[in-house]
Amino acid sequence: MGQAADDRIAEPPHADRNPADPPTASDPPSGTSSGTSSGIPSDTADEPASRAGTAEPSAPHRGSTRRPGRIPPPRTVRLPRPRVGPPRGLRPSDDESTGSADGGRLPEADPPRQRGALLLRTLRGPALAFLRHPYWEPADPAYVLRRWPGLTALCCATLFFWLSLTPSLVPRPWPLQGVIGGITAAIGYAIGGLLEWLLRLALGPLYRRHRSRLHRLLPGQPGPHWRARAWLGYYLLSTGLTVAALSLSADAQRELRRLQEMPATLTWHSLMIALLAMAICGTLVALGRAVRLGTRVLIRLLGRFVPRPLAIGVGLLVSATVVVFGTRDVVFDRGIIDVAARLAEKTDRSTKDGIVQPAAPQVSGSPGSLVRWDELGYEGRNFTGSSLSPHRISTVTGKPAVQPIRVYIGQESAPTFESRAELAVRELERTGAFDREVLAIAGTTGRGWVNSTDAEPLEYMHGGNTAIVAVQYSYLPSWASFLVDKEQAGRATRALVEAVRARWLRIPAQERPRLVVFGESLGAYGIEASFDGPDDMLSKVDGALLAGTPNFSPIRRELTAHRDPGTPIWRPEYEQGRHFRFAQWPRKDLARPGPESEWQGPRVVYLQNASDAIVWWSPDLALEPPRWLRAPLGPDITDEVTWFPLVTFWQTTVDMAVSYGVGAPHGHRYGNGSVEGWAAVAPAAGWTEQDTAQLRRFMDQREAPY
Repeated sequence: MGQAADDRIAEPPHADRNPADPPTASDPPSGTSSGTSSGIPSDTADEPASRAGTAEPSAPHRGSTRRPGRIPPPRTVRLPRPRVGPPRGLRPSDDESTGSADGGRLPEADPPRQRGALLLRTLRGPALAFLRHPYWEPADPAYVLRRWPGLTALCCATLFFWLSLTPSLVPRPWPLQGVIGGITAAIGYAIGGLLEWLLRLALGPLYRRHRSRLHRLLPGQPGPHWRARAWLGYYLLSTGLTVAALSLSADAQRELRRLQEMPATLTWHSLMIALLAMAICGTLVALGRAVRLGTRVLIRLLGRFVPRPLAIGVGLLVSATVVVFGTRDVVFDRGIIDVAARLAEKTDRSTKDGIVQPAAPQVSGSPGSLVRWDELGYEGRNFTGSSLSPHRISTVTGKPAVQPIRVYIGQESAPTFESRAELAVRELERTGAFDREVLAIAGTTGRGWVNSTDAEPLEYMHGGNTAIVAVQYSYLPSWASFLVDKEQAGRATRALVEAVRARWLRIPAQERPRLVVFGESLGAYGIEASFDGPDDMLSKVDGALLAGTPNFSPIRRELTAHRDPGTPIWRPEYEQGRHFRFAQWPRKDLARPGPESEWQGPRVVYLQNASDAIVWWSPDLALEPPRWLRAPLGPDITDEVTWFPLVTFWQTTVDMAVSYGVGAPHGHRYGNGSVEGWAAVAPAAGWTEQDTAQLRRFMDQREAPY
């Protein structure tokens, strides 16, 4: 009775609130029991129905300050675990459950399904938030570094990345593809950002003037949802098209490998290519933004002292100067080149394993030579230390042989180009070189390298009755010499050619040896720079063999510019091949049927591969389509090669680095094509095609000494 009286005098829930006040979030909805909060059953609601009606009210908490007769505010209720079975109101009692047909309780939910449902509930919120706002807004619109990429700039960057996946001259490994993709994507981002800025600058006033009219023409009201949909569309399309572009690029690389006689197997990590390109592009964009931020700060500081237009002009000029000269002088010259020079200088003082000082007096660096062994440099010691012996020549040719003469002047032997040339002439006189059958002047590359596959065939062909002379002009590697001191190759070789030829002219004409010149890559450029043109070369030497001449070689440029009509630039014919001929497969390409194309002397052979990036590289590739991409294409170039502004330039630049990774005659590899070249330019007396074939088989099987 006491309890019943208490219930009657108890105040209704929230009796102190005005009835007109709206219900709060903690109020239970109408029609629910006091054992629920916000319509969610409490733990007591899960008790069996037989016990629910007899439950007594719980005692107040110990230490509670609740006023008598007042119902406490609802507590946050923990959700119960999902159960499997009939609705809660129809749930059987414990007795009924125990007496079921199977004698057990109803099965509970599968734990993996619970985890999956929980994961979906966890990811649902972030996913919906991303769909509503798929980009990041900086805290301050004035931020430069911490900004989300512009959509227009990012679309251009993605387009340039796709273009970088197109094939070029030689197959390239996936890391270099990632490098090309990152660099070209950064260029595309810069172009896209510039275009967006120009469009805003040009169309912004028009848009603000006719905004209301444009909004009436649009299907909907512009707003943030338009930007969100644009970003979502970019994510979807760019992902799918990038996957397709990477797959197509792998197929194109396999086709290019087939054309250049390489194994069809290809390691092409598409995901790593994309990640590497994104990392490089992001780094370059961050550097560009840092420069922009520094320029902005500089303009702001200058604006305190001078008018703003002047501050902007001075700030831009100072920033451009710092970037250009800092990159060239600090990063490149004092950074990359200095490191390469120190490493090259250390290498120049070493000697390759298996190379020993020659004992024959006809070779520089021997005990009786005018040039000490330790002055020859790394490549000079390779050239003289691997000199052929008469016995080895006779073993290969089956004919008597003499010791071939090899003269080499290192960079430390004399301080200037002229003094090295004079020392070379004295060394030639000491060895009796002007009494030999053939006197050859070799152009060197980089650290002074002379290709043994160019020198040895001439010595085998003439039974060692030859003399070869070369000088070193630098100890930098070829790529560094190509960038910073390629002119030195021309000056050093010209001084040598003039000094040797002046001494050679003092010999009676009927007693002179045949004077020939040869070189590869920068060495070929040095040979060409020694003459004033094609006619000057023909008038001063008895023949020339040049392989892989760079694009800036003066004589080859003149020959290709004035080639016979209808001949491609990768296999030009000059005056019907009367003196100059180009070949990739010499045995086939040097032949010219018919009396109208009789090959007269002096003869000059150019070994030139259509896929050699060093032959075709030029800064003009950035903005001008090259002639070597005009139909018909070279025999080892795929039809899928296409020119794109800036992209093709970087592709060809990287191709130069991997042009040695293919087999001859492709890329910058010319193999033993010099055998047929020397047989055409300066054959020995009685030399036959069978001798050429036999020497070619031997050279293909022999191992290069260095």
